Amino acid sequence: MKRTARTSTLALAGTVVAALALTGCGRSADTGAAADTTTVDDSAATGTVTLWAPDGDATQLDAVLADYRAENPDLDLEITLVPSDEYNTKLQTAVAAGTAPDIAFLYTEAQTQFLASDAFAPVPDDLVDSDSFFEGSWEAGEHDGTTYSVPWYAYTRVLIYRSDFAEAGGVSAPTTWDEATPFFEGLEAGGAESGFGADVGWDTYNGQTLATFAHQAGADLLSEDGSEWTIDTPEMLAAAEYNASVFADGISSPDTPQFLDAQPYLVSGRTGSMISGPWVVATLDTTAEQEGWTEEHIGTAVLPAGPDNGSGQLAGGSWGVTASSDNAASAWKVVRATAEQDTQIAQYEAAGSMPAVVDAWQDPAIADQPLLDAFFEQLQNVEPLPAVSTWTQVSTLLGQEMEKVARGNESAADALAAVQRQADSIGTE
Repeated sequence: MKRTARTSTLALAGTVVAALALTGCGRSADTGAAADTTTVDDSAATGTVTLWAPDGDATQLDAVLADYRAENPDLDLEITLVPSDEYNTKLQTAVAAGTAPDIAFLYTEAQTQFLASDAFAPVPDDLVDSDSFFEGSWEAGEHDGTTYSVPWYAYTRVLIYRSDFAEAGGVSAPTTWDEATPFFEGLEAGGAESGFGADVGWDTYNGQTLATFAHQAGADLLSEDGSEWTIDTPEMLAAAEYNASVFADGISSPDTPQFLDAQPYLVSGRTGSMISGPWVVATLDTTAEQEGWTEEHIGTAVLPAGPDNGSGQLAGGSWGVTASSDNAASAWKVVRATAEQDTQIAQYEAAGSMPAVVDAWQDPAIADQPLLDAFFEQLQNVEPLPAVSTWTQVSTLLGQEMEKVARGNESAADALAAVQRQADSIGTE
């Protein structure tokens, strides 16, 4: 997935869940959703199936499914691409109006807000092998014990660094928080102006990053029943102080690089490392204007582990079939096709989308790229973001408060206390 703007896929989640609630789509706790599961056989898909997806990863979907179309000549698959920053709003509007497509793309990070409604149908029994996917990707599509989506692609973020600077500085990738600062200092000794290019958008993405560090410290951002935020805790404090340490130690600037400058800074040596996704590995040669530059200059590693664990953040996309579909059987057949290993590899080759099917990573197209190994390893140790509709609001508050800490205008403890007070008012619904 290429992140082309800082517009978060979660930014509209609160709007989404509110609109769905207004349509009376709340799923009752005692509703037997599984009883409405569609039966899907092995016959060809037929009739018209409409599919919506955000642009980006889905841009080449029509070509990726060309063979499937040929094998199902009586299927009329209508693919509509929606600008990614408008996608969630358009989908929730369509759901509310009763004009939703048969198949809808769901961001892994935001799908809970849709699945907590009656907008989507349960995944049919035996449609796919749930064990074939990364565990976190499959579980992200579950709600109240029922699965409503099938993973399409999956990614996470890892440490991407200048291997040439590391070699010159005599350091190797850090495996723990304690090793991080010496590693960044080693990159500077090896030629980097700044050892780590931190994300300085000071928005919801910074809140997401802090959530990752919090999980590594053993924190739970929500109470066990999900009814209360638990922000002001010792584990969260450890995460916030770790997040701020690169600024306190003079390794990172709270002002640069901005999002669009992150890759040019890494290539030029203004920064020596960053935390980002697999699209960076795929595009650094272009940024450097030199084929083979990435292989010669870049290394990747799983995130340094915190006091409790080394988990990362799960992201990606899945497919769901809307409950209003009048051709659900054929729609699920199309979804099943996107989950086949060959199709996932074709999607990777066409658009760079990392497969959600684990075995697809063994294909030479991926396995022969050592820089992707860290992403595969990290995907097997990920934690989801808080699955409540108000997470975007709270994560944005965290990002804003972390800026104050980074600039030395507020202590981490005071920042978390401030967010806790506001989060208590916001709630979790």
